[in-house]
Amino acid sequence: MGEYLPPPLGILELAAYLEREVADLEIAVLDCQAESMDWADLENRIRSFDPDIVASSGLATCNAYVVARTLALAKQVKPEAVTVAGGQHFTSTAQESLEQYPEIDVVVRGEGERSLASLVSALSKRAHLSNVEGISFRSEGEVVHTPTQPLIRDLDTLPFPGYRYVRHVMNRYHFSMMAGRNAVYSIVEGARGCPHRCTFCTQWRHWGGVWRRKSPAKIADDMELLFREYNSRFIWLADDNFILGEQASILCDEISRRGLADEIMWFVQARCDDVVDNRELLPKIRRAGLRWMLLGAESHSRNVLQSFNKHIEPTQTRSAVRLLKENDIFSQLTFIIGNREDSIESIESLRRFADSVDPDLAIFMVLTPFPGTDIYKVAKENGWIEDLNWANYDMIHPVMATEKLSRAELYEELYKCYRGFYGSWKRRLTGIASSNQLKRRTYRYMANRALLSQLRRLF
Repeated sequence: MGEYLPPPLGILELAAYLEREVADLEIAVLDCQAESMDWADLENRIRSFDPDIVASSGLATCNAYVVARTLALAKQVKPEAVTVAGGQHFTSTAQESLEQYPEIDVVVRGEGERSLASLVSALSKRAHLSNVEGISFRSEGEVVHTPTQPLIRDLDTLPFPGYRYVRHVMNRYHFSMMAGRNAVYSIVEGARGCPHRCTFCTQWRHWGGVWRRKSPAKIADDMELLFREYNSRFIWLADDNFILGEQASILCDEISRRGLADEIMWFVQARCDDVVDNRELLPKIRRAGLRWMLLGAESHSRNVLQSFNKHIEPTQTRSAVRLLKENDIFSQLTFIIGNREDSIESIESLRRFADSVDPDLAIFMVLTPFPGTDIYKVAKENGWIEDLNWANYDMIHPVMATEKLSRAELYEELYKCYRGFYGSWKRRLTGIASSNQLKRRTYRYMANRALLSQLRRLF
């Protein structure tokens, strides 16, 4: 995806909630990427701030070792500081992580706001942590898991994320390929969870299998504040699954009513079947500033889709892309290779399908058994997982073979998917000359940066 630096939304949400709920608290948010800090810089900042509690973001499984190293550094600087990890990976591996990493004192499981606020309050009062719901910690040599924290029922009650803590680096958040280097990139959360149950997905289980959404007015409030106070014009509405329908229509009305439709560009993740079933809404959301939609196609095979518990039809994928193009909405599809039955022939069929559907952008990924997913459970029980290095759980490095392909062969097949799609001169030239502004910018960016050549060096 080229140059890309998003704001740390999860940490910003936690900071804003702590600020509101816990009195007499001094909070600092440190974004090492945005501030171009190395480990020595981080050490100096921890030393100067002298924190009582250090909490590190845990965005994905492949970041697990970086989180552990961060908290180990905090312990080195200030041994008595309480170190906290959270997020999907550490929620799913709380027992193993506390056994493996002595530098982690507490794991906040699941939805973090209430649990982290309760933890901070308990620590400030020197109260026992067993009364804090939704955490795991060590006590007398044993790992203790407290009862799960109830989910926040009304997400509208959450404060605006603490973007003020990173105001000094807001101009560094960008998504160059899509919006250019100088467009301030921000993230808005419109919902948590998903009503679907895809076997490869970490998200729905992390949120307790419950889907909750904010009101259209609340979402538009956040978008408006980011635009007017932080000059953000490129916004990711980061729902795991942006569900089209009445609430989406109301959101478009809110955006237009506030005069934002011509000022901001926003994008979402959605489902192919939802796009097809709500085709009449597409012109409206395009007028409201939606320019880009990411859809999970995953496979060309009904059998594979059923094994993923992904209840869509390949024909819906084809129709969804066509509908987006007709409405001048940039279409991005994701595809997955590496299911247990995959072979050279089946992956070649997937490549032909992707080529014929012809989305504006195609992303190919290797099936990865993330902890907490159904696929992880099955793969672990059957001994399919060959690589336990969490740093390779990035959907690029295969960690499992298939019945017919080794991990090395899967690696090569993944590159062939990208080479086959983006190696087409016809696709490159039509992309560069496209009438869709986003597609035109994307393909010119890829050409200027020679991204296909860079990709080859990853393999």
